[in-house]
Amino acid sequence: MIRFNPPYRTNKELNNIRDAINNGNLSGNGKYTKKCSNLLSTYLSNPAKVLITHSCTAALEMAAILLNIKPGDQIIMPSYTFVSTANAFVLRGGIPVFIDIRNDTLNIDETLIEGAITKKTKAIVVVHYAGVACEMDKILKIAKKNRLAVIEDAAQALGSSYKNKKLGTIGDIATFSFHETKNITSGEGGALVVNNSKFAKRAELIWEKGTNRNLFFKGKIDKYTWVDIGSSFLPSEIVSAFLLSQLQNIRQINKLRMNKWKIYKKLFSKLSKENLIETQNIPKNVSHNAHMFYILVKDSYQRDKILNKMKKNNISAIFHYIPLHNSFAGKKFGKIGSKMNVTNSIHNRIIRLPLYPKIQEKVIKKIFNIKNNIINN
Repeated sequence: MIRFNPPYRTNKELNNIRDAINNGNLSGNGKYTKKCSNLLSTYLSNPAKVLITHSCTAALEMAAILLNIKPGDQIIMPSYTFVSTANAFVLRGGIPVFIDIRNDTLNIDETLIEGAITKKTKAIVVVHYAGVACEMDKILKIAKKNRLAVIEDAAQALGSSYKNKKLGTIGDIATFSFHETKNITSGEGGALVVNNSKFAKRAELIWEKGTNRNLFFKGKIDKYTWVDIGSSFLPSEIVSAFLLSQLQNIRQINKLRMNKWKIYKKLFSKLSKENLIETQNIPKNVSHNAHMFYILVKDSYQRDKILNKMKKNNISAIFHYIPLHNSFAGKKFGKIGSKMNVTNSIHNRIIRLPLYPKIQEKVIKKIFNIKNNIINN
């Protein structure tokens, strides 16, 4: 079976895990968690605060708490995203307001944001789909004009940039994922990045279950106590031990992925030029991390035909997402803030192809030939 995205290993993960076990401290915020936080902070040019979490979902939930989301508050976001983007705010009583995406990048359509803003709007959540940046300058301008917070859901975007600014360093708050499907992984895992310093102190309290425990361990207070709402958002030291070696190799891993992404792009550009498919579009002012390679085919019938053929050839290819505005929970907890023409079309036509550092070129060519034969027939 050609897997969709088997995690990359640097061969240092197990040594780190053994060391963590031998240290005898496996709970959160130990030696390896601190190292991961410091390393990621340096990589992102030292934002106000970087906190490693047990998932990107947890980081998004922390963001919702930091923004004091209350019942009835509205949060503008794309419908074409993973459920955690919306769920984090629904848990606080917030109402996701779904708007359409751009056809070229599958990112939130910034031209539709202002039309969805109401007196109840509290924030804008942007999702950098496939590690390709949203149009951040225009979004920040809208947010400033309307006094809204901006959250970057950068789950797929570690190593990508917008106008030479690393994604995750542009909005007030950002979140990353280290799930096994991501470029950099710890199986499960994530990070909260605080760029607006006014949220930094409270973020640490929320991260530590609403206590000032971290100040106690720093020797700044003689005992710690419950001071705010929060939860157990920290990862274990075993997770952080695995993650450290991954973070130390961000550039190498993304470079290997990019080499394979370019092979896909070169092959499928032939079909794209003949208008038989659409391939990823990368705007001139951004650089991406080769998180995924996808194509857009004619319709759901052609998509399913290709996916079935891939499955018969033991190749794992997938499509996603079911748009949140069409889901049971999306209809119950959210509202639609624009027409959804692009979103409704895209989710029926997208195919994500296997992409990982060690995928062989001959496998990529095999995948191309399978699709080429179906598309041309």
